[in-house]
Amino acid sequence: MIGPLDAPDPSGAHFAFTDRWGGVSAAPYEELNLGGAVGDDPDAVRTNRELAAKSLGLDPGAVVWMNQVHGAEVAVVDGPWESGTAELPAVDALVTTRRGLALAVLTADCVPVLLADPVAGVAAAAHAGRPGMAAGVVPAAVRAMTGLGAEPSRITARTGPAVCGRCYEVPEELRAEVTAVEPAAHAETSWGTPALDVAAGVHAQLERLGVRDRTHSSVCTRESGDHFSYRRDRTTGRLAGYVWLD
Repeated sequence: MIGPLDAPDPSGAHFAFTDRWGGVSAAPYEELNLGGAVGDDPDAVRTNRELAAKSLGLDPGAVVWMNQVHGAEVAVVDGPWESGTAELPAVDALVTTRRGLALAVLTADCVPVLLADPVAGVAAAAHAGRPGMAAGVVPAAVRAMTGLGAEPSRITARTGPAVCGRCYEVPEELRAEVTAVEPAAHAETSWGTPALDVAAGVHAQLERLGVRDRTHSSVCTRESGDHFSYRRDRTTGRLAGYVWLD
């Protein structure tokens, strides 16, 4: 159910990424779909979110989710959104200084980015797809963290399962557009066509910001049958990344 990099950091930061197994959703969302806007049964999604949270020792009601829109807006939160809110705010990064509050990011090929500075007591989760990476959602999240006392040299960064540069084929014009903003994202598919490596772009941005403690998942969602992939399956579930501080 919970994938690599879910062991607690000795500093008190926790990072976790799910795979697709251990939930109750039926095909084509089987099994642990955590996305509430992909056409799955809402009751199954609620059950899956409860199962995932409890497996991590978290209160399901103390997990903050986003309405992700492939942008660069950041929200600073100190608790879950008010119950009864018709729609979650449209943001692609969350930042908190509340220890024990888990921030969650949904993906199915995009890069889930988890960040923590345990000394300052600041954590962040960001959704970095191609548009968000190019728009600077990860630098925006780091800036929000530093505004709350974090130091880039103390930030630990984890990026989770995502489509790799060997599999993320794009038109040449789109590759040129994105790499004009972030050259590190330039890639080529394994079959020799233009591609983008969004995770490489994210890590290059973090490096320039002074975030040195970084780990990059080796899992390509398009290649892995254990993970959801929109590019592979189109109608499918969503994985989640979680970050919180003791």
